[in-house]
Amino acid sequence: MTSPESITLRQPLDMHLHLRDGDMLRLVAPLSAASLAGAVIMPNLVPPLTSVEMLSAYRERILAAAGPYAADFQPLMTLFFQDYPESLLAAAKPHLFAIKLYPHGVTTNSESGIHSIDTAEPTLKRMEEMGIPLLVHGETTGFVLDREAEFLSIYERIATRFPKLRIVMEHITTAAAVQLLDRFENLHATVTAHHLVITLDDVAGGLLQPHLFCKPIAKRPEDRDALLAAALAAHPKLMLGSDSAPHPRHAKECCGCAAGVFTAPLLLPRMAELFEAHDALENLEAFTGGNAIRIHGLTPPDRSVTLIRAPWTVPDSYQDDSGLSVIPWEAGRTLPWQIAD
Repeated sequence: MTSPESITLRQPLDMHLHLRDGDMLRLVAPLSAASLAGAVIMPNLVPPLTSVEMLSAYRERILAAAGPYAADFQPLMTLFFQDYPESLLAAAKPHLFAIKLYPHGVTTNSESGIHSIDTAEPTLKRMEEMGIPLLVHGETTGFVLDREAEFLSIYERIATRFPKLRIVMEHITTAAAVQLLDRFENLHATVTAHHLVITLDDVAGGLLQPHLFCKPIAKRPEDRDALLAAALAAHPKLMLGSDSAPHPRHAKECCGCAAGVFTAPLLLPRMAELFEAHDALENLEAFTGGNAIRIHGLTPPDRSVTLIRAPWTVPDSYQDDSGLSVIPWEAGRTLPWQIAD
């Protein structure tokens, strides 16, 4: 089969994105807004987003940071899960895509997360009745390689007790999570770009690679292969969610390295390379947006993004005039696809 010289993706979306705030927001927001029709924005700021006013103000800061790309970029906003009364949910719903549940202490800025799923059930019931999706960072605080596997029974419980609640297992990393997708009609998932490529061996098999350290941590080759097979086939319940999570260079290259992989600058070109390598380019559009639009009934901006076959090298870092520096995934590597101007 002849390889194409260009690929056009309609309404590409990132269904899990960290933009941070302040200087970091201004640095990284244009890198996503330039090539996406929209993104699901994570609420684990300091302090976390827990009110309508905070939600609306953050959305305005995002659009201001996106600059010239703001008109064609839709921030899909989320609240940080807590016990919300029906009145607040009703007020928030016009401004809200979903609510994000973090177990206490499992990842960056999750200290306000829940301690027990039992305490979450009243709010989950209200969300089910109001049609508000639930996004979940599905990990326990057990042994690091088992944390996602230990959480799968909680997904089963929520999916069974709230059958009309649309649930998204965020950034899945295991073969078992892929299998769970087919057991419950109301269960969906996102997967990151880097979890389709790396394993734990890439993170810590030789010298420690801090810019590959994330939570959930990368797993075994058989887990990576199961995720990749589902993505390449555009599994109808699986969506691209980059979990692109920028941290300043000094917070990654240090003792006590922060968790997060910064993938935003190369997200679509890297996925085009991966899908082409496996003769699956025909499924790229579904994985990078089509599935999400269908699952959630989204209406993102009517925007098409074209990638062209033209080599470019991922910069060693992205930085601003203040000295803030962020190292991207695969820094210094040459990719065969790039976003057309």
